[in-house]
Amino acid sequence: MSTSLSLIQTPSRLSRCLLKSASRRYTAPNYCIFGSPLASSLSPSSSSSLRFVRSLVPSSTRPFTSSTALMAKSDSAVVDADSTMDAVQKRLMFEDECILVDEHDNVVGHDSKYNCHLMEKIDKENLLHRAFSVFLFNSKYELLLQQRSATKVTFPLVWTNTCCSHPLYRESELIEENYLGVRNAAQRKLFDELGIPAEELPVDEFTPLGRILYKAPSDGKWGEHELDYLLFIVRDVNVHPNPDEVADVKFMNREQIKELLKKADAGEVKLSPWFRLVVDNFLMQWWDHVEKGTLLEAADMETIHKL
Repeated sequence: MSTSLSLIQTPSRLSRCLLKSASRRYTAPNYCIFGSPLASSLSPSSSSSLRFVRSLVPSSTRPFTSSTALMAKSDSAVVDADSTMDAVQKRLMFEDECILVDEHDNVVGHDSKYNCHLMEKIDKENLLHRAFSVFLFNSKYELLLQQRSATKVTFPLVWTNTCCSHPLYRESELIEENYLGVRNAAQRKLFDELGIPAEELPVDEFTPLGRILYKAPSDGKWGEHELDYLLFIVRDVNVHPNPDEVADVKFMNREQIKELLKKADAGEVKLSPWFRLVVDNFLMQWWDHVEKGTLLEAADMETIHKL
């Protein structure tokens, strides 16, 4: 499989700084609404036009966090991290800042991906973070599934929907209007994981259908507690999986999904808990709307389903 990312272990602060500077040339761009990368530049009169431009801020930049403080935090935390953790996953665990929300999806803060996925912190502090799950269909109305890589910290090697990740605590991914922050994050992560270019996935083509809130342990140490946005999109795309994120991919029709569920019930394959929740509660009736081109009729973004 070809990959669009070059990921290198960086043992020291100096080498990490040099690599960060070089890697910005190859990082997937963020896209923001109304021709500005800053949420503060939005005006009420501009909301009628969905116009996206490339941000001049590198996607590795976090406007709300001092880079010096972030570096210090990362260096000290990595020392205490699980020594068996893959270097790429370790970097993401400490550099990515998830958006903390309450059960009504109000932003209440932010924390590292590492802390947000520790079951001890989830249980003691009730840490809940915002997430998204993308369901991408081709023109044959087949759903693209991925198998998570063996090096993933949570739920390695499980089969799941097209892309599952988190909007980060940065301006372009905190935009609430029309769920554009989540859409921007989905576009970014589909490039990171599956190598799908941004131009093949226009941000306004993602249809948010609903939100679910769930908690699921992965093992004794890690787990998920997410308020998950479910995004559907129908596009024919070029897929180039990143092996650091994805072990395998496959387009499946309805019957193949049903066979996959039987295998999961028999213990022959593993499915992610969030994917199974969506399949059991929503997927097949939403699939009807995919085929009819009536997805907007199925959308309910007012309700947060606690599953």
